[in-house]
Formats: sequence, C-alpha cells, structure tokens
Amino acid sequence: MNKLFFFLLLAVLLKGQGNSLFIDGVAAIVEDKIVLKSDLNQMVNMMAIQQNINPNENINRFIKLRSFVLESMIDQKILLEMAEEDTTIEFSEKEVDQALDQQINNILIQAGGEKEAEKMLGQSIKSFRSEFWYDMKDKIISEKYQQKLLSKIKISKKEVLSFFNTYVDSLPKFPTEAKIRHLLIKPTPSDSIKKETLLLLNNIKEKINSGEDFSFFAENFSMDPGSKNKGGNLGWVKRGSLLKEFEEITFTIKENTISDPVETDVGFHILEVFERKGDRARVRHILISPEIQKSDEEVAFNFANTLRDSCKDIQEFKSLVKKHSKDYQTSNIGGDLGWIIPDQYPIKEIGLALNYINIGECSPPINTSYGFHLLWLEKIKKGGKANLKDHWPKIEMMALNNKKMDWYNSWIKKIKKNKYIKVSS
Repeated sequence: MNKLFFFLLLAVLLKGQGNSLFIDGVAAIVEDKIVLKSDLNQMVNMMAIQQNINPNENINRFIKLRSFVLESMIDQKILLEMAEEDTTIEFSEKEVDQALDQQINNILIQAGGEKEAEKMLGQSIKSFRSEFWYDMKDKIISEKYQQKLLSKIKISKKEVLSFFNTYVDSLPKFPTEAKIRHLLIKPTPSDSIKKETLLLLNNIKEKINSGEDFSFFAENFSMDPGSKNKGGNLGWVKRGSLLKEFEEITFTIKENTISDPVETDVGFHILEVFERKGDRARVRHILISPEIQKSDEEVAFNFANTLRDSCKDIQEFKSLVKKHSKDYQTSNIGGDLGWIIPDQYPIKEIGLALNYINIGECSPPINTSYGFHLLWLEKIKKGGKANLKDHWPKIEMMALNNKKMDWYNSWIKKIKKNKYIKVSS
C-alpha cells in the first residue's frame, strides 16, 4: 500500500499549490492500484461513441454506462494484479499497437470522422493514442488471464441438453447459412475511354502544378465519394491497406509533388503525399473512373459465361478463381467467402441468387455493382427454430458460454470479498 499512499499524499500536496497544477481525481482504489477519473471518463466517452449514446440526449443511459464501465475497470485491475503473478501470460508491443489501431478505427467510423471523434473524446486522436496505449496493454493482459481461466471450463453433453431444455422457448431463431465461393469478373473500359481519362488527369495535374488549387479539382472531378468533399484528403493511410498500385506510388513518390496518373482496379488517380512516417503516409488524391459502356459489360458477361461452361467441379472452380478473379482478397483462397447469411449479405444480389443455385454447381453470372460473379454453393445450414438435430454446435457453444459467464461472475465475486476496494463518490 506504500505506493498508493505516496500517490495520494502527492495529490493532496499538489492540489494546494494553486491552479497552475492539476492532479487527476481517483475514481476507485483496488489494492495498490487506482482507477483515475480521467481514465474512467475516457473509457466512458469511447464506449458512448461505440454505442451511439449522446449524454445530452440520454443522460440516464450515460450514467448507467459509466457505472458499468467503472465496475469493469475494477474487475480488470483485479485480473491484472493476478496476471502479474502468472509468468505464462505474455504480450508484445506490436499486439498492443494493432489492438489500439483497431480501436481507434472503430471510434472514427462510429463518430463519423476525426473531428467528431475528438469532440466526443475531449482530446486529439494523437493524445488519445498516447494515453490509451498503457490502458490497452493492461486490457490485453487482463483479458488473456481471464481467457486462461475460462479455457479450463468444459461442458458435457448432459449439460448442453439441460441448457437446451431450460432455455428452449427463449432461444433465438437461427438464420439459414450458406458456405459459398465466388469468381469476380469486372467490366473494363475501352482503350479510347482510358485515353480520354488520362488526358483529363494530365491536364488537371498541369493546372495544379501551375498554381491552381488541388482541392478545387478534387471536389469537382474526383469520383471518390469518401474524400472528394475533403479536397481529396485521405488522411493518414497505412501500408497494406491500399490498392497495390496506389500504395507503390504513395511510398515512393517525392513528398509535395503530384504523381503521374496511376491505374488501379477502381480507375485512374493522381496523388500527393504530404509526409511519411514509417509505414504510414498522409495523402490526398483525385480519382476518375472511366465510364463503362454497355459493350464492355457484354464482353465481361460473355467471358464469365465461358468460364462457367468450363467449370465442372470445385477444384476447377478454385483454379479459375486464382487465374481470373478480380477480388484479390479471395483469389488466393479459391474465392472463399466463408459462411454467410444470405438475406443479410451486403451484396444483395448474391444473397438473392442463392435461392436458385444448386449445391455443387457453378451459377450463371450474377450482375452486381462490382461486376459479374460466378458463385459456387458448397453447403447449407438450415435455419429456423432451435433444435438439437440441425443446430447442435451453436447450442453447445451457447451453453458453454453461459456456463463460463456464470462461473466467472461467481469467481470474481468471491475474489472481490478478499480485496481492498474503495469507490469514490
């Protein structure tokens, strides 16, 4: 308790030294660890963004969220203390960085942009990243310790049956699921249309280099809806998150110069890099996508049909995907889209088409905004009211999670009885 006493004494002494110094308040004490009010507020604000809770519109939900978050932070301090005594719990700085990047990306998406996120968080993203790094580290360590505890819990067939019989009337209906693969063929513009696009972008580049405003051309010509109204600004981008050809220029072009037009799968770009830091770059661009003519679509459709006619089994389908598919995220894994819920799939045409496709056959070309898809339906999992025959794996997982939750709540309650915990008013 000596470290805690020293901290609290220091806080009292410095509080008396006028307004030039600000010492954080203590929200809770857990043994020799503390939960700072600033950390609590930061976490609450972050959770409020993620759950779309506006404190000005719903103060009661916000207060309940604050209480829940404080209790969770107290639990985390207990887990962290116990994890520090366990030499098998390991973490890496890279692991923390990746988790923090994902957290910040989620916040930006939920808030609707960097300015909105900073307003909700009450600080800059840069400051948040710096301060929250250690909280994320503690979060990862405590979660790993919790996972280690829960990994020891198993469930028997008898317990699954008991769970099902107890909760059968309240279990949700399961959706139908389909395991599918796809091969994407994109219509490509004619050479004459490409030449017109290149001419336009080169003219824009010349005007910018002669002193005209990049932002003006981005707002009036760019076809990237996410950046055109921001003067073409993409903000900080990370290596590995960009289209291959775009990324190559981003990390090789001289800073503060306008690139020559670069072609990617979505069109032609000119871009400018303001600065680079390691594998990150701050960049803006202008995108012009050459217009696709009806004749271009016919060529793509006919080619997709030709591939379909030559595809007799799944191995051949995988081979064709690797050679021809324009979905580069799945082309090296045989076009595997995994298990999807057809009526919830983002590309509605694919979800609808699955009603008319036989298992183990290649579909006709399916037209979507991305191009023409050939689909291969591998398996179907029946949906509907929960039953043991069709949904045993899901019910077993639900029963196991329920058992883990009950065990953990009981365990943490016992542990708390033997810990010094004080919550500030």
